[in-house]
Amino acid sequence: MTADPSVWRVKGMPLAPATGHGPLDGLRVAVKDLFEVTGFAVGGGNPAWLASALPAAADAPAVARLRAAGAVIQGIAHTDELAYSLSGTNVHYGAPPNPRAPDLVTGGSSSGPASAVATGHAEIGLGTDTGGSIRVPASCCGLYGLRPTHGAVPTDGVLPLAPSFDTVGWITATASHLALVGSVLLPEGPSALPSRLLTVDGAPAAEGFGLPVSRVTLSTWDDPDPLLLAFRQVQAAEAWRAHGDWITAHPRALAVDVEDRFRFGAAVTAAEETAAREFLAQRRAELLDLLADRDAWLVLPAGGPGHPAS
Repeated sequence: MTADPSVWRVKGMPLAPATGHGPLDGLRVAVKDLFEVTGFAVGGGNPAWLASALPAAADAPAVARLRAAGAVIQGIAHTDELAYSLSGTNVHYGAPPNPRAPDLVTGGSSSGPASAVATGHAEIGLGTDTGGSIRVPASCCGLYGLRPTHGAVPTDGVLPLAPSFDTVGWITATASHLALVGSVLLPEGPSALPSRLLTVDGAPAAEGFGLPVSRVTLSTWDDPDPLLLAFRQVQAAEAWRAHGDWITAHPRALAVDVEDRFRFGAAVTAAEETAAREFLAQRRAELLDLLADRDAWLVLPAGGPGHPAS
């Protein structure tokens, strides 16, 4: 069967074999086109970027761990351009199919891996999440997706967008596969459930966990706009530092909406970025203080009314 060009940049039978044996024996991986895979260039969802990229000399650590645990790399799957979108569409390669909602997008930017899993052509979609790029396509396609703690999985060998937020994550069709990948990629940590859950007013109570639920107040919940703006400013400023020189040297190589997001970062002043980072640090401290010594998990919906996760 011919590989769907809207899903796969390159596909094999498999593209790269396992290098060892373990809990992932025989499982197929669709790798987002941001990760280094030995012998293949990183394309970043853009033909101009791919044209000047060199083949990788080694696997990114996340790819290497999956292969060492028995997984095979089925292929390299498309991403929104330089991972700076949540739509799942790409002006160069098209929109990958979403079998759960054929008239709707997959969501992005881990769109290709999500589509590969949703259509049954891979058991694991290896992707990244900077501002929702695992969570959004997993939700849109009716899959399981995990964005672990920032820094829990190495981002070495992964094309960056905004390093303060870039996180390696994965998408699967079953909870059991989600957990198996976690056993390979995540560092060891507590395996027991907490004694209770915390949630905010208006958020789902997560009763399905069978744990006591307490409602708490977060200063950012009633008006999340300042938090969203601070995130956007830091994300965009870092994204412009990462790729601004290339964008300047390749005018109109990106879709207009993607380039506009990068250029927003060029307009963020040093003072604005500093203030945004301070604001984010304050909100992070608020969450950590809320959870300190509580033996609890904080459960939040993807976004408040009118504020999708992005």
